[in-house]
Amino acid sequence: MPGGSIYVQPDEKYTGSSPQWWYEKFWREDAGNRRKSRYVKAAVGFVVGVALALRFDLGGTAPLVGILLAGLVAAGDWLLDWRSFHATAVWRGARKGEAITGKLLRRSLARRGYSVLDGRAIRGQASIDHLVIGPGGVWLIDNESWSPDTEIACYAGRLFFGEKYGTKTAKPLVEASEAFAELLSRETRVPVTITPLLAVHCGLLPKGGVVVAEGLTLLKPRLVAKLIKSAEHVVLNAEQIELLTRTAARELHRA
Repeated sequence: MPGGSIYVQPDEKYTGSSPQWWYEKFWREDAGNRRKSRYVKAAVGFVVGVALALRFDLGGTAPLVGILLAGLVAAGDWLLDWRSFHATAVWRGARKGEAITGKLLRRSLARRGYSVLDGRAIRGQASIDHLVIGPGGVWLIDNESWSPDTEIACYAGRLFFGEKYGTKTAKPLVEASEAFAELLSRETRVPVTITPLLAVHCGLLPKGGVVVAEGLTLLKPRLVAKLIKSAEHVVLNAEQIELLTRTAARELHRA
């Protein structure tokens, strides 16, 4: 095998399959260990529940309190495990990031005078998942996902995904935002700038869930609408929003 060792035979577990496939395989194989851990935590919860019942002179109901607390601990532990696995759904291909973000955007912004257009592109330019137009301005939003252990950070103004530079991800979105803004401004005579955002469905973002680097803002999907609503100044009125939305729907091709 090119690049391999003639002394150490390759382990079949790590060859020939995608990281997502192995992630799910290891997750299923570790189910027994997770159950054992949950039983131990539930047992501790039972002991604590009985001790608390005795402490507050509820001796007759001590076993019931212990069972109740054990059940709550087990349910909480199962929920944490489920959320951890569910958070990788887009990366594993089990769900579509654009569907998740689009639903969140409409639920939070539709009643506030914002328009949301999905799957748009300028001919010859990179396509994007969402274009949001509203009182606070215009935003271009794309969706992406990395492996669960990929650290996403900004160092000295540069974007990093683990040890790799993120310029190849940031640059096309920034350029697409500039191209979209130029087209809309030219066709409507309404000067606009477009802010590019990247909804990160899987990967390690820093505390707060937001990274800003190389002209791009990366954040958790649930924070996208919140960031848009936080725009302090009204820069577009209702007529301009309608004009920009109609123009975008006409001029921008469906991706």
